[in-house]
Amino acid sequence: MDKKKSFILASALLISVVIFAITIDTPQEIITGFSQGKAELISKYFKESVELTIDNKENIYSSTQAGLILKDFFSKNAPQSFTILHEGGKDDSKYSIGSLKTAQGSYRVTILLKLNGAKPYIHQLRIEKDAA
Repeated sequence: MDKKKSFILASALLISVVIFAITIDTPQEIITGFSQGKAELISKYFKESVELTIDNKENIYSSTQAGLILKDFFSKNAPQSFTILHEGGKDDSKYSIGSLKTAQGSYRVTILLKLNGAKPYIHQLRIEKDAA
């Protein structure tokens, strides 16, 4: 193989790796969980411990505790809709910002995902009353 073909092959491989690394998508189960108020779908993606903020109450919880807190939130704030507004990140981490509409008001949702192997895990979840 000559140098030109080697360069083209190496470039194609590098581009493929970069594209793969930046295309961590927010799992559909997380989106469905917020849309339907199903904490169990979201909590499947919690890391062993999660930084959770709901209405300015912030703490680090075990995945089990965070799941129960999220379930309680949904029992008091039944979702009407959830939309991802913005996504970004690099390498093995990604954030998603969404809008959660409930009968009790609108909330801004921020999710920080990090890859562990091939699976994304939620490291941080913020649900804050929308000021608008």
